[in-house]
Amino acid sequence: MKLVVTVIQDKDAPDLLQALVDAGYRTTKLSSTGGFLREGNTTLLIGCESGAVGDVLDTIKKVCRTREQTVTPLTPISGSTGESYVPYPVEVTVGGATVFVIDVERFVQV
Repeated sequence: MKLVVTVIQDKDAPDLLQALVDAGYRTTKLSSTGGFLREGNTTLLIGCESGAVGDVLDTIKKVCRTREQTVTPLTPISGSTGESYVPYPVEVTVGGATVFVIDVERFVQV
């Protein structure tokens, strides 16, 4: 048995959850926050048999797409150097999915 831990953008969560349910996979949804953009993410915990990992990954790839987003970088924390920092908006690629596949030694449902 495997545990597939998937971190995705909140925008992709409803579609991915529906696709996983339609495919017969049970999923636990957790709210999380990304460190880079400090925006809301969704972390999904998906338990499946070892042979089904490829199907789960294919479903994730079909639903979770990357996209371009314009962001304004955060002001860096600086000492009293007197330097000024003017943040300019930059375009970054966001989305997709970060996936961890973990061996499950034991699964118990009570």
